[in-house]
This record gives sequence, C-alpha cells and structure tokens, in this order.
Amino acid sequence: MKTEVIRDLTNQAVSKKRSVVVSGHRTSVSLEPVFWDQLRALATQRRVSVNELVTKIDQQRAGSLSSAIRVFVLESLRK
Repeated sequence: MKTEVIRDLTNQAVSKKRSVVVSGHRTSVSLEPVFWDQLRALATQRRVSVNELVTKIDQQRAGSLSSAIRVFVLESLRK
C-alpha cells in the first residue's frame, strides 16, 4: 500500500506540458496533473473554457504563467 501511495504521489509530481491559447496566441504550459484537473474544474464551474480562464489569469500575472495558474488554483481552493 505504501508503495502505491508513493507511486501515485510521484506521478502527480511530474509536470505535463499542454498547449493553451492565451489572448489568441498558442503557448505551452507545464503543470502537475492535479493542477490541470483543478483548473478544468474551475473553468467548468465558471462556465468558461480553460483557454478563457488562462487568458484571465495571464492578464493579471506578474511572474510565469505556470506559477500564476498554480497560485490561482490554490487561492480558489482556499475560498
């Protein structure tokens, strides 16, 4: 059982690169699967596409887009 838990955590820690369209421009973003899953859930909850949500995050970010998405997801979970 411990081995399965460690394997699951290790798999969740590996970033997955995906393409998104931000303000009409295609770009790649690397996030861990748990962040991709939660980002999709938040987009669905807000009735927007992932691209639309990422564009809104991008418009307000100061650092990297990946970091801004992670912070957005974590802040959304804290509410």
